[in-house]
Amino acid sequence: MFRRKLSALDYHNPAGFNCRDETEFRNFIVWLEDQKIRHYKIEDRGNLRNIHSDDWPKSFEKYMKDVNCPFKIQERQETVDWLLGLAVRLEYGDNADKYKDSTPDGAKNTENTAKNAEPLVNLDVNNPDFKAGVMALANLLQIQRHDDYLVMLKAIRILVQERLTQDAIAKASQSKEGLPVALEKHILGFDTGDAVINEAAQILRLLHIEELRELQTKINEAIVAVQAIIADPKTDHRLGKVGR
Repeated sequence: MFRRKLSALDYHNPAGFNCRDETEFRNFIVWLEDQKIRHYKIEDRGNLRNIHSDDWPKSFEKYMKDVNCPFKIQERQETVDWLLGLAVRLEYGDNADKYKDSTPDGAKNTENTAKNAEPLVNLDVNNPDFKAGVMALANLLQIQRHDDYLVMLKAIRILVQERLTQDAIAKASQSKEGLPVALEKHILGFDTGDAVINEAAQILRLLHIEELRELQTKINEAIVAVQAIIADPKTDHRLGKVGR
């Protein structure tokens, strides 16, 4: 319940603090006054520090009134939470310069996530080194040249993701065993008058069909790659830069 505030105040045991433990609670109040709130002068803290005294509850009740705590001594959880809030406000006031430029962890994570989601945002597309590097990669991967180097880079990224991942390389390196084909089941459509020539024509026709299938697969992959680039709403091809 109090973990975040205790952590913000650098309490030694934020996760294990138990306000129902009387000794721990009294030590905590002394620590909070000595280190964070400091409402009393050092010489006036003696009664509060005497945690083994039978009169400690009275000293604590007086302390609550002195710091204007709105809760009663029996409302321990509410009192602890209020005192922690007071300590946090005082801590911030004493160290305003330290905290004014700090960024919450959640905001930092969101910012980092956004940067990682689009790693091309901060690239200088007009840098000669950038252009030379993209061109070298495009030539190596046999990707067609484009006037927009950023478009080429995106095409390179798509190719690498689809063809050069470990799974894709492992799959491509596996040897493929051919399946037996019964030529008599494939009709040639014409007769040359020679059985040997007819069989050779059937083989050539099957090979041609296989080549057409591979060509269609490559065409489909190219269409997907082009669609992925064109559909990117953050790419402005007219201005040659990324971002809104």
